[in-house]
Amino acid sequence: MKPFRQSFYFAVGMWRFPRIDIGDDIFVVQDESGTLRRVQVKTSTSTNRRNSFSGRFKIPLRQLRNLVEVPVHYAFIVRYSDSWTKPIIIRQDDLLSLFETDKIGSVHGEMLNLYFSYFEDKVECSKIDLTRYIADFTDFPIIEYLY
Repeated sequence: MKPFRQSFYFAVGMWRFPRIDIGDDIFVVQDESGTLRRVQVKTSTSTNRRNSFSGRFKIPLRQLRNLVEVPVHYAFIVRYSDSWTKPIIIRQDDLLSLFETDKIGSVHGEMLNLYFSYFEDKVECSKIDLTRYIADFTDFPIIEYLY
């Protein structure tokens, strides 16, 4: 496991209980360059399906549409069979595009509801393949530790 990924999983490790989703951001800073990333961890319990399982997430539309200089990286994680899935990591602007262009999710009041379906070899939401976002740490710097 790469060093940053260890930090990421340590940060989300505090979510050891099946239903915690307070919506607070985690800020990740690379000291050397000052690179700042905002991460919002969204958790869900799983629901068993015939050939898969699913998780449900809610995003306030006002937050999704509020693009700022440092976008939020949403990390969606589902509690399934006493363990956590790998995170689905989607940048705020990418998720907004998926919502506006591809019609991902459904709107209820001021919330975007997302139902992720986890199959053996892929993850979908609204029949859109999200597999490329599984553990996608592309936007995160690798942090090397000095021991």
